[in-house]
Amino acid sequence: MSNDPATDLACLQALQQGEAAALNRLIARWQRPLHSFAYRYCQNRADAEDLVAQTFVRLYQQRLRLRPDTRLSAWLFTTLTNFCHNHHRWKRRHPTTALDAPAGGAAGESPRGSAQDNLAAEQLAPDESLEQDESLAAVRAAIDRLPHDLKVTLLLHHYDRLSYREIGQITGCSERGIETRLYRARQQLRGLLTGLINQPAPR
Repeated sequence: MSNDPATDLACLQALQQGEAAALNRLIARWQRPLHSFAYRYCQNRADAEDLVAQTFVRLYQQRLRLRPDTRLSAWLFTTLTNFCHNHHRWKRRHPTTALDAPAGGAAGESPRGSAQDNLAAEQLAPDESLEQDESLAAVRAAIDRLPHDLKVTLLLHHYDRLSYREIGQITGCSERGIETRLYRARQQLRGLLTGLINQPAPR
């Protein structure tokens, strides 16, 4: 993650002083990590893009209200996680058929795939690659079923590599609370994935 508070602060101050290009610099700095989080949360590329765009719109709308010492990374992720949560609840109240799958892949599939996934797929036999795809899909589905607070904490820690302190700034939770949430998230995932974990390893 591109996390340089001094640069963020300079951009924010420029934005507050009316420099429109400062918003473009912030978008260039934060669009990718924000989209990465939103995609893992929503498992839908279009939804993730919309939610990130809403986050930057909210930043522009609130620019004059932000304190000079605002930690912008935390503010952006806090805003985005709230948008993700509200969107996820709306989607659950308005279920649709499988129209959420990104073009060219199944629902939950990364639009381009990570380098690790691509490399692993190249080294596996077709049946092993299929099993890996099914395992990844099961993990994504299990994460999607976690409560919002556990889901956000797990994604920020495991994928975005944020510290307990940074996650606490985003979620408004103490570091000890973050540790507890991670433990609970892993316990719940273990329960959801029991069937997968207990499958015999391929010979």
